[in-house]
Amino acid sequence: MLRTVPGEQTSVRDLFRRGLVIPAHPLALTEERRLDERRQRALTRYYVEAGAGGLAVGVHTTQFAIHGTGMLPPVLELAAETARGYDREVVLVAGATGPTEQAVAEAELAASLGYHMVLLSPFRELDEDAHVERARAVGEVLPVIGFYLQPAVGGRILSRDFWTRLAEIESVIGIKVAPFDRYGTLDVLHGVCRAGRENDLALYTGNDDHILADLITPHRVVVDGREVEVEFVGGLLGQWAVWVRRAVELLEDARRARGGDDEAVRRLLTLDGHLTDANAAIFDAAHGFHGCIPGIHEILRRQGLLAGRWCLDPAEELSPGQLAEIDRVWAAYPWLRDDDFVAEHLARWLS
Repeated sequence: MLRTVPGEQTSVRDLFRRGLVIPAHPLALTEERRLDERRQRALTRYYVEAGAGGLAVGVHTTQFAIHGTGMLPPVLELAAETARGYDREVVLVAGATGPTEQAVAEAELAASLGYHMVLLSPFRELDEDAHVERARAVGEVLPVIGFYLQPAVGGRILSRDFWTRLAEIESVIGIKVAPFDRYGTLDVLHGVCRAGRENDLALYTGNDDHILADLITPHRVVVDGREVEVEFVGGLLGQWAVWVRRAVELLEDARRARGGDDEAVRRLLTLDGHLTDANAAIFDAAHGFHGCIPGIHEILRRQGLLAGRWCLDPAEELSPGQLAEIDRVWAAYPWLRDDDFVAEHLARWLS
């Protein structure tokens, strides 16, 4: 059951199932690597006012290292408190990681702060059976979004059978599909359809190298001789931690494309290459994604939302040549950016 106030449960679940832009919320730090509450709050205001339907906090883009510090509770609380200052529902997703005991404790913390669901990151030390049982345990606290995280940033390969078993758990209400791999993506789609959950389990793309193509494609999966259609309804993405106003417009365009608007299909197929090229620079694909978080920070720094690129780990910085690549895509694709929107509201968000 969704842990929400009476009368709220259906609306939150329906919002999530319909499909949303859910930015993976970065962590605003001072130069001393302490929480910058003013800029952390400004980021949340930016996302909500840009039209994002949800926030994912305590996830990879927030930096997994936050889970080993005392910073996780105030960061979760600050985002929830800021989002509740608006007169529309914002779906709150808390990241949980680590072994089962830790993940359950983090879910309990999130529930106490009013979060609606948990994005459950894989834990490499567990086998698939233990991952399934861990999801069941966390699902006793809050609804679970499964997470196929690419191995380059802490994930692991998971079988098609695993995704079937995970999807069969009633408390699992969505999956973030982010293996950055078409074979792995198909394993999730087949698993969901084998479990018979294609109509009520929400698929969110996290494939930063294939965002728009995921969102416009009607995936037809053959299961036991029957053809089943399943689709990605939204995105829960580190890439959508930047240029969010435009991301909201792109998701609306993707809905039109899935509804049969051929002009929208052609437009988005062109933009898919632009967005993927921009993501390659921001996420540092050339160096195994080492600079992905400072790359996101650099975009937000240029817009004035962050004061610097600082990460919890001082060694986590842009890779050689990455800044030049960001300069290139910044100049090449102005239609992907939302600089004017940010400039118009920045002073108020920072106040």
